[in-house]
Amino acid sequence: MLRERLLCGAVLCLCFAGATALAQTAPAAAAASAPAPATEPAANESASPPTAEASAPSAPAVSSTPSKPPAAPLTGPVRNIVLVHGAFVDGSSWNGVVAKLQRKGYHVSSVQNPLTSLADDVAATRRVLARESGPVLLVGHSWGGVVITEVAANAPNVAGLVYVAALAPELHQSAMDVMKQAAPMPAGDSISTDSNGFLWLDRAHYRADLAADVPETVTRVLAAAQVPIAAKAFNEPVDQVGWKDKPSWYLLTTKDRAVSPALQKAIAERIGAKIVPVASSHLAPVAHASAVADAIDRAARELSRQQ
Repeated sequence: MLRERLLCGAVLCLCFAGATALAQTAPAAAAASAPAPATEPAANESASPPTAEASAPSAPAVSSTPSKPPAAPLTGPVRNIVLVHGAFVDGSSWNGVVAKLQRKGYHVSSVQNPLTSLADDVAATRRVLARESGPVLLVGHSWGGVVITEVAANAPNVAGLVYVAALAPELHQSAMDVMKQAAPMPAGDSISTDSNGFLWLDRAHYRADLAADVPETVTRVLAAAQVPIAAKAFNEPVDQVGWKDKPSWYLLTTKDRAVSPALQKAIAERIGAKIVPVASSHLAPVAHASAVADAIDRAARELSRQQ
């Protein structure tokens, strides 16, 4: 019974990062050659990513796996933001944050994780990173934190990491290992596993447990469009840890009923991240898109000053 509750608790970290159909996308952001991001805060409103090559004696060998990000020198301003979503949603869950960052002049990409395994989500994120030109700030919400922890370790174009109510495992730890460090949270009782081994969130409890500060009209759509995550993903350990040699920030959601705020604080302190508290439910990218975008903007500016 305890194991089931832990698994359910881990599911919470799946991070229901956002409003899939309700957020409105904003005007396209400036291209990589555009001026540095503006400093003024965005308006407080919601808005709504390798080639294989055979080795030959005289030709460079190319891997059949997703290509790694190019080894670009980390100089100049950090203008590229890559967002990684959690479980029960897709990349559009970041729409409100994307729109606000675009208004600040950033080049933003939102990964579409298949949520079928940690390896699959890592591959999807690497494909997006491989398309970026220049330094990147990599952001993960909840389960997405596990993904960016693995990806950032061998991604030379990742300058820093931002965790949003997210998990950041130690080397060879899984999401489940991290969740075991805290008592089960209320949202865990709303998770069930189907006959194919995928986890689903009970629609009736979606808003109360994950998004109490998100309008009900929005959470009804999120619940209806939820993307399930493979339960096995939570037991898959990371093989490398990017936060050990990359500067990091942590948005701690103080009203979270999915990932304990106390656990979030312990994670942030363990990885040496700068903590940014936000009075939000677990779905901060949806409930407080402006606050999340502003925190990402500040992190990017701090990194830019270090380049």
